[in-house]
Amino acid sequence: MSRPAENALSFFQSLIRNIDWLLFGSAVLISLAGLVTMNSFVGESPFVSRQVVWIALAVVVYFICSFIDFRFLRRTGVIVGLFAVICSVLLLLFGLGQVTRGVQSWFDFGFFSFQPSDMAKIILILLLSKYFSRRHVEIAHIRHILISGFYSMILFTLILLQPDFGSAIVIFMIWFGMIMVSGISKKHLLAVFCVGLISVLLLWSFVFQDYQKQRILSFIYPLADIQGAGYNAYQSMVAVGSGELLGKGIGYGTQSKLLFLPEFQTDFIFAAFAEEWGFVGSIILIGLFSVLIWRIISNAMRGATNFETLFGLGVSILFMTHLVINIGMNVGLLPVTGITVPFMSYGGSHLLVEFATLGIITGMARYGRPAHKEMVGNEIVGIHNATLPRRDI
Repeated sequence: MSRPAENALSFFQSLIRNIDWLLFGSAVLISLAGLVTMNSFVGESPFVSRQVVWIALAVVVYFICSFIDFRFLRRTGVIVGLFAVICSVLLLLFGLGQVTRGVQSWFDFGFFSFQPSDMAKIILILLLSKYFSRRHVEIAHIRHILISGFYSMILFTLILLQPDFGSAIVIFMIWFGMIMVSGISKKHLLAVFCVGLISVLLLWSFVFQDYQKQRILSFIYPLADIQGAGYNAYQSMVAVGSGELLGKGIGYGTQSKLLFLPEFQTDFIFAAFAEEWGFVGSIILIGLFSVLIWRIISNAMRGATNFETLFGLGVSILFMTHLVINIGMNVGLLPVTGITVPFMSYGGSHLLVEFATLGIITGMARYGRPAHKEMVGNEIVGIHNATLPRRDI
């Protein structure tokens, strides 16, 4: 074998060795669980063949991203450019977006539909990671809550106006989670939330009309009207409860197979899975997500700088928020918000973004591990009230 070929083979082998197979494997198994659940509802599900293609493409995207050196994302110009692009794309939705069930949140290209809010969540994590990673000593100042909140509010507002309330909640939770892990003063944070709570109370008492209050109450308490606003939530609870300990078996979920359970392939796929796999299967699924989150956080804590660490923590917050909200609404504990289960729900755009994000984390870990070793001897300067060591960009 020629020397260039040997060098190329050696380089490829080193890249493969740096793949986090637990991270990748857990994501693939979750995707396959979703695929099996979709296939069990009707004889020839139109979703399965398409989802197989999306999973295959997402895996390719993961490996491509895992080979890239993402240190260029530390540049302020790159982050600002990405933020400007996603804001522009979200604005275009109001003129060119497809309206589905009253929500204008998709671009329809015929063979492929794209939801920009999936990308907006990752770009917000990058933006907040960059912002907080450059501010160590003065991180406790209240202006960082306000400035980071302003950036997040731009995306929150553009998504809320679609109106996509579920994704807007996720945007808020990303901001809230990242200011918590970055070491923002909890005293200042509490003051901001008190002001927000007072504002909501004033709006409810003096601004909202009766019909607006009724819509909000129907959203918060959907089971009060199981024949109307609460129908989906009620059928989901029936599906989860009927699964009992071991489930009804693949293909024997009556709520889903007889189409009582709406949106079984997206918003309520956890309920459909629980009906057929039961409590034991649900625990196994949650275990796979636990492995996924554990590996993300583990890679994050070995990041070369605080930017990589905060990015990984932000991604873990994103996935946990999606999972908790989806399971909560599937079992009737939270309002129905249209939140999908990461890697599991039907759809191509969110799946590509999720696997690409895991690829970014793997790519960051590839240069983060040796870089972290070189910095072990550096002075440890804690971010205010946080445990992250100072690793400047």
